[in-house]
Amino acid sequence: MTDTLQEKIVERDFFARPIEEQNDFLHQTWCNHCMEVDLGMKNPKEFETKDRVWIEGDCLKCGHSTITEIVEDDEEE
Repeated sequence: MTDTLQEKIVERDFFARPIEEQNDFLHQTWCNHCMEVDLGMKNPKEFETKDRVWIEGDCLKCGHSTITEIVEDDEEE
Protein backbone atom coordinates (compact mmCIF):
# COMPACT_ATOMS: atom_id res chain seq x y z
CA MET A 1 0.00 0.00 0.00
CA THR A 2 1.27 3.47 -0.89
CA ASP A 3 1.55 6.06 1.85
CA THR A 4 -0.13 9.06 0.21
CA LEU A 5 1.31 11.44 2.80
CA GLN A 6 4.78 10.71 1.49
CA GLU A 7 3.90 10.99 -2.19
CA LYS A 8 5.34 14.06 -3.87
CA ILE A 9 2.44 16.17 -5.18
CA VAL A 10 3.30 18.48 -8.07
CA GLU A 11 0.98 21.22 -9.30
CA ARG A 12 0.52 21.25 -13.07
CA ASP A 13 -0.75 24.01 -15.37
CA PHE A 14 -4.38 23.12 -16.09
CA PHE A 15 -4.60 26.00 -18.56
CA ALA A 16 -1.81 24.51 -20.70
CA ARG A 17 -4.34 21.91 -21.85
CA PRO A 18 -6.27 22.53 -25.10
CA ILE A 19 -9.39 24.66 -24.48
CA GLU A 20 -11.71 21.81 -25.56
CA GLU A 21 -10.13 19.51 -22.98
CA GLN A 22 -10.37 22.20 -20.29
CA ASN A 23 -14.07 22.66 -21.03
CA ASP A 24 -14.71 18.90 -20.86
CA PHE A 25 -13.00 18.62 -17.47
CA LEU A 26 -14.78 21.70 -16.11
CA HIS A 27 -18.23 20.44 -17.13
CA GLN A 28 -17.97 16.66 -16.68
CA THR A 29 -17.78 16.54 -12.89
CA TRP A 30 -19.19 14.70 -9.90
CA CYS A 31 -19.96 16.48 -6.62
CA ASN A 32 -19.91 14.26 -3.52
CA HIS A 33 -21.78 16.93 -1.55
CA CYS A 34 -24.62 17.46 -4.07
CA MET A 35 -24.48 13.80 -5.17
CA GLU A 36 -24.99 14.96 -8.77
CA VAL A 37 -23.11 14.68 -12.03
CA ASP A 38 -22.07 17.41 -14.49
CA LEU A 39 -22.68 20.42 -12.23
CA GLY A 40 -19.42 22.00 -13.34
CA MET A 41 -16.41 23.35 -11.47
CA LYS A 42 -14.61 26.67 -11.07
CA ASN A 43 -11.14 27.57 -9.80
CA PRO A 44 -9.49 24.43 -11.24
CA LYS A 45 -6.03 23.37 -10.10
CA GLU A 46 -4.31 20.33 -11.57
CA PHE A 47 -2.00 18.06 -9.61
CA GLU A 48 0.01 14.90 -10.16
CA THR A 49 1.85 12.26 -8.22
CA LYS A 50 3.81 9.33 -9.53
CA ASP A 51 0.63 7.31 -10.00
CA ARG A 52 -2.20 9.74 -10.75
CA VAL A 53 -3.34 13.11 -12.12
CA TRP A 54 -6.37 15.01 -10.85
CA ILE A 55 -8.12 18.37 -10.95
CA GLU A 56 -9.48 20.03 -7.82
CA GLY A 57 -12.00 22.85 -8.01
CA ASP A 58 -15.20 24.22 -6.51
CA CYS A 59 -18.66 22.87 -7.43
CA LEU A 60 -20.65 25.50 -9.32
CA LYS A 61 -23.84 24.55 -7.45
CA CYS A 62 -22.74 24.29 -3.79
CA GLY A 63 -19.18 25.65 -3.73
CA HIS A 64 -17.72 22.56 -2.02
CA SER A 65 -14.44 21.10 -3.22
CA THR A 66 -14.75 18.57 -6.03
CA ILE A 67 -12.07 16.34 -7.54
CA THR A 68 -11.91 14.85 -11.02
CA GLU A 69 -9.30 12.14 -11.50
CA ILE A 70 -7.79 12.05 -14.99
CA VAL A 71 -6.90 8.80 -16.68
CA GLU A 72 -4.22 9.62 -19.21
CA ASP A 73 -3.89 7.37 -22.24
CA ASP A 74 -0.75 5.29 -22.23
CA GLU A 75 0.56 5.69 -25.78
CA GLU A 76 3.00 2.77 -25.49
CA GLU A 77 1.22 -0.06 -27.29
